[in-house]
Amino acid sequence: MWRYVVRRLLQMVPVLIGTTLLIYLAVFALPGDPIRVLGGDKPMSPAVYQALRHHYHLDDPLIVQYGKYLWGLVRGDFGETLNGQPVGDVLTGGWTVTVQLAVTAWVFELVVGIALGVWAGLRKGGVVDTLVLSGTTLVIAIPGFVLAYSAQLLFGLKLGWFPTAGTDDGWPYSYLLPGILLGSLSLAYIARLTRTSLVENGRSDYVRTAVAKGLSRRRVLVRHTLRNSLIPVVTYLGVDLGNLMAGAIIIEGIFNLPGIGQQIWLAIQVKDGPTVVGISTFLVLIYLLANLVVDFLYGVLDPRIRHD
Repeated sequence: MWRYVVRRLLQMVPVLIGTTLLIYLAVFALPGDPIRVLGGDKPMSPAVYQALRHHYHLDDPLIVQYGKYLWGLVRGDFGETLNGQPVGDVLTGGWTVTVQLAVTAWVFELVVGIALGVWAGLRKGGVVDTLVLSGTTLVIAIPGFVLAYSAQLLFGLKLGWFPTAGTDDGWPYSYLLPGILLGSLSLAYIARLTRTSLVENGRSDYVRTAVAKGLSRRRVLVRHTLRNSLIPVVTYLGVDLGNLMAGAIIIEGIFNLPGIGQQIWLAIQVKDGPTVVGISTFLVLIYLLANLVVDFLYGVLDPRIRHD
């Protein structure tokens, strides 16, 4: 087991380097001078301008800049914003909001998505199956921001069921509507994936053997069919946790939630490259750790899978 953990951690290193390099090049290779943007309309003396460029390593070649950033990352330093604030402090300030939003969305898609998928899979070809497939197709087809604005107008302003902005009502009430909207697209995929996997495994030889042995329908469903059907669903759920945190940018902007998604959106507007790169690197680490956890869950769902 420990050999597997070490091997997986070593495999994460080149992935982290490759993704952060692409992010860094994409952000800092864009045209425009962030120091000029920082100064705004006020004139900046040449001495101050050069000092700021030197402080943020902007006078170095791009690959050298990345090397210095990577060295700081090894020491746990995510960089410094153009306002002089450590990116780690920005993450600390918005981390709680984004995690609460992502977890709310993740639990919603986990419970409701799997339940709808199982319900549809057990009634393949029936009315429930048709409604689930049609409803999930509709959710996938509607752009997320259109769905978010419509739900905010209907359930927030018109009906008054949920807060329309901010976190004043705390968790979970302030996060219910944005969390449901954030997880709605993934819920549609999970429901369809669970339904398809359940139907496919229901035709397997081991399921027919279990039925022939006289096992109850519930035991066949839970112990055999559903357990193996959840393997691709768990894979999707593990990766989607990172997707939810990264995709929270739009939802946090619409509902005015002060999370790291909103911070990265504001940083893009003012060309604050260190903040964009630092938060993006943090999200990459979340992706990698989520995939590692998913690999361990495979062995729990299917005893045939071993980590040697």
